[in-house]
Amino acid sequence: MSIENVGNMNKMLSKYSTQDWTKSASIDQASLPNFNELTAGQAQGAAAPQSFSEIMASSLAEVNSMQVEANKAIQKLASGQTKNISETMLAVENAEIAFKTMNQVRMKVIEAYKEIMRMQM
Repeated sequence: MSIENVGNMNKMLSKYSTQDWTKSASIDQASLPNFNELTAGQAQGAAAPQSFSEIMASSLAEVNSMQVEANKAIQKLASGQTKNISETMLAVENAEIAFKTMNQVRMKVIEAYKEIMRMQM
């Protein structure tokens, strides 16, 4: 874009005001939803806050179900019920990644616990 075009664009933009644009917009105030301030847990459809232990338990259950699904996929492939090796490998890799991630979270929690125990009071 040349300097001449930028200058012309700036002139054009300076002619128009955003305040005029918003004033000219016809908005029916009655049709707008009520936007009151919400506090934590008040939003409609929002789940109740979970504790750390609940989050960890649900994550562990999810990782376990991924491991079970991977084992089922391996058994089906070994028994000849399915010939799709890509789906089996995908299930195994997903389970492995989930397990490794959960193990890393576990290690970080243990490190944090040890760090807290080393603090002097």
